Amino acid sequence: MAKVAIVGCGAMGSVYAALMASAGHAVYAVTLWPDHAAAMREHGLRVEGASGDRTVRLAGAGTSPEGIGICDLVIIATKAFDVEAAARASRPLVGPQTVVQTIQNGLGSPEVAAQVLDPDAIAVGVVGGFGASMRGPGHAHHNGLEMIRFGAFAGLPAARLRAAAAIWESAGFTVSLFDDVRRMVWEKLIMNVTFSGTSCLTGLTIGGVMADPDAWSVALGCAREAIAVAEATGVRMEVGDPIAHIRRLGGKIPEARPSMLLDHMAGRRGEVEAINGAIPRLGRTCGVPTPVNETVVALIRAREAGYPA
Repeated sequence: MAKVAIVGCGAMGSVYAALMASAGHAVYAVTLWPDHAAAMREHGLRVEGASGDRTVRLAGAGTSPEGIGICDLVIIATKAFDVEAAARASRPLVGPQTVVQTIQNGLGSPEVAAQVLDPDAIAVGVVGGFGASMRGPGHAHHNGLEMIRFGAFAGLPAARLRAAAAIWESAGFTVSLFDDVRRMVWEKLIMNVTFSGTSCLTGLTIGGVMADPDAWSVALGCAREAIAVAEATGVRMEVGDPIAHIRRLGGKIPEARPSMLLDHMAGRRGEVEAINGAIPRLGRTCGVPTPVNETVVALIRAREAGYPA
């Protein structure tokens, strides 16, 4: 069995942790939330939803990686704006054979981690269709287990990438490995761009956005701009009609609230800069206008101006 550390063990990280621990792996959770760490240590980690209802004991849970030691797999599951700090904290966990998987929404996180850690140890991760949320300290819920994809960021050997994927597969996840990492990331990004900002601004679930003509018109505008930027920058997505792809995936988790909405509901800043904000930044470099995403980003920035940094 493998030794796994999940750095940034929030809702999504808790799902990974619980299923991997259930499969017999030694899982260590590192979280920013002291009450979550305390609950996991005292009562175990409960995860319910699409994978069932289980409470597991982890090998360790705390707010720092102190004392964990070198791991086979390190999963950086923080918000995009916390990746640099998480990568620095992860240094004592990384040995010559360790695989570090960065799993964030949006664009730019692997590049940030690669400034701190060996780029050839990094795998880029994309997950989707989970609809994960925290029910309370030590208790997470998720609506699905739809998409788990990995690819090498730089020179990670294929054998090590496959070994890391095998850890996930042993825990019941279905994993796809990609050579074309840009394609992999953008096929998920267009989903995030469609729903994250729109849900955050309206308070609607993914299904609610799709059902409401006004909300869907904004979401659709965000999506079309992202697709245009992808095409202009040479990204080749293989999803058929991208809008139909978005609607199909969204239809599988209609009750899900995107993490940006959950952050707003909790009074925390979200990842708008890495998600919707990435589209105008790239649009300016390739001459693609992105007024809908620009407006969504501006409104969310204004809302979050008084939130804790």
